[in-house]
Amino acid sequence: MSITVNIYYTGENGSARKFAEEMISSGTVEAIRNEKGNIRYDYFYPVNDSETVLLIDSWENQEALDIHHRTPMMNTIFRLREEYNLHMKVERYISDDKIPETDKNYIKS
Repeated sequence: MSITVNIYYTGENGSARKFAEEMISSGTVEAIRNEKGNIRYDYFYPVNDSETVLLIDSWENQEALDIHHRTPMMNTIFRLREEYNLHMKVERYISDDKIPETDKNYIKS
């Protein structure tokens, strides 16, 4: 079982993309990726919304996510989020990590 959190950061005048770029250039993203229990930490840009950035953030379990939330990197994230005046929409998913046989016919590896 893993936990995936999709965070949609939305701002104005390109601020969400600037936020993501600063998260990457400051080394914060790489530090988060190196945390124990992190599976994925990647930003994506929606084709139809230039003012939003999607973060896909996956963790092995709730304990790993809780530990991440107590790291100093969260202060960086909070500070940058305020600096770029971003708003968030959050979706949380728990995966059973199993693809049903009936779905496998539709997946090209």
